[in-house]
Amino acid sequence: MPGSAALAGGRDGHRRLAELIPLVLNGLADGTAERGGAGPAGGPAAVAAGVAALTGAAPLAAATGVGAEQALTELSRLLAAGSVDPADPACAAHLHCPPLAVAVAADVVASALNPSMDSWDQAPVASELERELVTLVARLCYPGATAPDAVVTTGGTESNLLGLLLAREPNPAVRPVCGRNAHHSVARAAWLLGLPAPVLVDCDGERMRPSALDETVRGLGSPAVVVATAGTTDTGEIDPLRDLAQVCRRHGARLHVDASYGGLALCSAKLKPLLDGIADADSVALDAHKFGWQPISAGLLAVREAADLAALSVRAEYLNAGDDTEAGLPDLLGRSIRTSRRPDAFRMAVTLRALGLDGMGALVEHCCDTAAEVAGMIDRHPGLRLWGAPTLSTVLFKPVDADDELVARVRRTLLEAGTAIVGRATMSDGVWLKLTLLHPHAKAEDYRPLLESVVATADAVRLPESAAVR
Repeated sequence: MPGSAALAGGRDGHRRLAELIPLVLNGLADGTAERGGAGPAGGPAAVAAGVAALTGAAPLAAATGVGAEQALTELSRLLAAGSVDPADPACAAHLHCPPLAVAVAADVVASALNPSMDSWDQAPVASELERELVTLVARLCYPGATAPDAVVTTGGTESNLLGLLLAREPNPAVRPVCGRNAHHSVARAAWLLGLPAPVLVDCDGERMRPSALDETVRGLGSPAVVVATAGTTDTGEIDPLRDLAQVCRRHGARLHVDASYGGLALCSAKLKPLLDGIADADSVALDAHKFGWQPISAGLLAVREAADLAALSVRAEYLNAGDDTEAGLPDLLGRSIRTSRRPDAFRMAVTLRALGLDGMGALVEHCCDTAAEVAGMIDRHPGLRLWGAPTLSTVLFKPVDADDELVARVRRTLLEAGTAIVGRATMSDGVWLKLTLLHPHAKAEDYRPLLESVVATADAVRLPESAAVR
């Protein structure tokens, strides 16, 4: 058997992995050292040139392969050198977490064994571990419910799609309603499901206004599914969930909460009150590749009533034949809208077993506390302006006296230099820089160089303008 075609499983697979994984780790180390910063310098052209330099010398896939050792060494180094690194505090643009080492190590096991979660005979113990995990998550969201349940998804987008799907199945005429602060995936889900575009509800700042929701649903003239947000993408704000749930009950509307960002704050006794009322929702989207520190993908959808998930049921004789299920084989096909799917629950289960709920909650608290400290640093800095106090771990700021064009140019300049990866948010008062702090160990002082880089870059970008005036 050629070395490049050796298997990862079986009795000898672990030996071949033991030979290859060190090459991957060396490539990771070399590429990270070569990059030297939060991201690759030079922008898209430089990154494309780096790939071309490799594939120009030898095609990516020629008639004859270069062998596993060379392929892993070259491409691991290339990927590390040309990637942004969310484990660097200066990489803080998005809800893009640095994964925990324990989760990545668990992913090696899952990849080697390759359980496919569409039938029990492909994933015997993986399916049982998934059941344990989703039961835990369902109880986390619905501690007082009689029969809650949860399923694993690819992330918030799929979870929001399922939330609307479960609302549509009993009533095809249901109308989606969401705040103007809602994630774009809500409108996309409505489109995919053939539902009308969501009716948008006004917000106070970044939080849906209950009185506006009441007026909207009352005048709708049809059943509604309301999508609330627990952790907006722009600011991390959380809708007043209990008040919104009361409006939904008053009008017989279904409530789905997109808690993809903030949902795992439920692990923290300190932060849990921010999500007051979430247990009144019919369904909740969560995402462990944000506050959860999992490799992508790691989404979840929890429902208060397990019976709602019957909408996902489907029969395929080769996967869940009726006599097999009657004989006691679990039906996994009805646990997802996908057929083949990875055992993503495995690394989530390993992580939660390693840390415990309190340990996970402590990491969430750390990020939120750090964001508050960084916001204080910005507020005290003479060259920076703070948008407002963070609710979770998102901080908006900009250089003083910076217009929208300057803010955008500062962000791109830092990105192209590989110095810092900073996000942007367009608010009612213009464009702001955004830090989404998901590093579970970085301290506030670790972000000071990034803040100083923003100030210095803004001054440098302004110089040609001031020189032109003179």
